[in-house]
This record gives sequence, C-alpha cells and structure tokens, in this order.
Amino acid sequence: MYRERPAGVTGGTLWTSANPGGTRTGRVLPDGCVDLLWSSRAGLRVAGPDRTAFLSVSAPGERWVGLRLPPGVGPAVLGVPADELRDTRVPLAALWGDRAVAELAERAAADPASTLTALAARRLRAAGGPDPLGARVAAAAAAGVPVAAIAAEVGLDPRALLRRSRALFGYGPKTLARILRMRRALSLARSGTPLAEVAAACGYADQPHLTRDVRDLAGVPPAVLLGAG
Repeated sequence: MYRERPAGVTGGTLWTSANPGGTRTGRVLPDGCVDLLWSSRAGLRVAGPDRTAFLSVSAPGERWVGLRLPPGVGPAVLGVPADELRDTRVPLAALWGDRAVAELAERAAADPASTLTALAARRLRAAGGPDPLGARVAAAAAAGVPVAAIAAEVGLDPRALLRRSRALFGYGPKTLARILRMRRALSLARSGTPLAEVAAACGYADQPHLTRDVRDLAGVPPAVLLGAG
C-alpha cells in the first residue's frame, strides 16, 4: 500500500509503501526529484533523478519510507550535484561514509519518517537553503517557457544554464521540461480528460506525439499507465 503527504520541508513529499505479499515490481516515473529513502531491508539510500522510468523491486514484507525533494533541492541536502546521482540508487553511506550514516541508520530504523525529515531540514539550514535558481527554472520549464527565454529570464547564457541545470536537476532544462510536461499530461488524463484534449492542453503537436513522448520517458504508452491506475 502506497501513501503520501506533505513533508513540511521545502515543498517535499513524505511517502510510505508496504509490501505484505510476494515480490512486487513497480514502475517509478521520472519527476525531476531526488529521494531520501529508508528500506526495512536496505537501510538508508538515495534515489537520483531519473531520465526514464525505474523499475523498483520490493521484497516480501519490505517497507519503504521516502522523502521526495522537489527539483533542484536535492543537491543542497546531499552535498553533491544531481548529475552525479542521475539514474542511480545508492546507499547514503556511499556519499557520506559509513561513520556519518551509522547513527542516522539506527534512528531511521526506529522512526524513518521523522529521521528523514529532520535530516533534510538540518542539511538545508546548514546549506543556507536550496539554490533559488532551481525553483525559477523548474517553474518556467513546467510552464513551457523555451530554454532561450528561461536563460534570458534568469540572466544566464544557454550554456551556463545547461551546466547549472545539470547540477541542480541531473539534466538540462529541455529534459526537465519534457518530464514535467509528461507528469502534467498524465495528471490531466487521470482526471478524465480525453488524451486528444490532454495533448492540446499540454503543448504536444497531437495525440500520437503525446503517446511517443510518454513511451520514451515511461517505457510504456499512456494507456498502459492509465490502466494501471
């Protein structure tokens, strides 16, 4: 069973997942986010920003708790550029070392949600908060603003914007915009909007364009994702 709620940490989302049955595989769609994870089997881990869907395997009886950090926030919490974590799942100790994570792991085993939230809040305070460029670029990308216009808006040339975006999101603004547009399209479709209308509302050329883009990013066409609920 999967549940989520606001985490109260810079727009983060706290989520939980429990697998009471046999081994299960879930399709995690790219969203531009970095997640701090705790697993009852694997301990503290980090999920980097994905470019395509990640197939997550959950063992029988395994519990997961995650803190999903909005696009651009993860690097301030973890202390590493997002592109170093792109398309990866790694132990937190691989980033900070065994000694630094040992006490956190004990606390997380007792209360993972509070531990992850407190950890992120503390690290953000120490870093002086997330880079404000991240929120500006993500908002513009979600609104469909062209890359050149985003660069002009934030006062960077396109190459500098690409470098900063890779460090903040794991990829450039064009890839981030595609991912956020797909998320918006799927949200509209799940609300009952026909796919042809979704394509027009989200700036796709037509429904086949929407289908191709979703398949490229999610690994399956929209109909499969919508059928899975």
